[in-house]
Order: sequence, then C-alpha cells, then structure tokens
Amino acid sequence: MRLLLDECMPRRLKREFVGHEVKTAREAGFAGLKNGALLRAADASFDVLITVDRNIPYQQNLSGLNIAIMILITKSNRYDDLKPLVPQLYTRSRRYSLGPSCGSKFEGSIPSTTRIQIFAFGPHGRSHPTS
Repeated sequence: MRLLLDECMPRRLKREFVGHEVKTAREAGFAGLKNGALLRAADASFDVLITVDRNIPYQQNLSGLNIAIMILITKSNRYDDLKPLVPQLYTRSRRYSLGPSCGSKFEGSIPSTTRIQIFAFGPHGRSHPTS
C-alpha cells in the first residue's frame, strides 16, 4: 500500500508502517500544498492519505477521488499519541480493502479518546465517513 503522511504528521511515524511504501508530504514533493491541491496531487500516486486534519472532509470536494483519507483523532499530533493507532490502521485498512496488512511494533493499550475516521473513495468502495 502506498501511504502519504500529511505535513502535520511526525516524520518518524513512517517507520511504524513496515512493509508499505510511505512518504511524507515533503518527500513526495508536496510540501506547502494546501489541502485541495495536496489531495489532487496525492490521488495520482498514493492509496491513502494519513492526517490529523479533521477539517479536510468538510472543506474539500472529495468527489472523484480514488485516495482514501484516514484521519487520526488523538489529543495531539505528537508521535507518542499517534503511534498507538498504527495497529488499528492496519486492521481498518483490511476491513475497507485499502490494502494488505502487516505486523506492527506497538504493544500496549489505545486510549479511549483516540480513534480513526476513514473516508474512502473510488475503488475503495465507500463514499462516507466511518469511525
């Protein structure tokens, strides 16, 4: 699966996605792009955009996109707050046929205040948010 980490995501989160092609927005050449332009650029090269930006689905026209958007909802965008969600990302991506799964290095509990919201489009088969 080809994953893009939004600019608001910590770069070192990349190493948690073992077995996937992962790039940050900067590495992909998308640094500084606003959400609409970022989504259009990412749609051509990536399967999933991973972000903490809860406003994307409400501020952007998402129709016609083939990229899935996974919004990680935590108390902050710090690595330590996001890392516990990685195993859940694998589980959720399998459930919505977003790509293959693989193991994760995280062991521990996920705080009840965290969750993942998925917006999947095009070949991913869903066009509305899931929690």
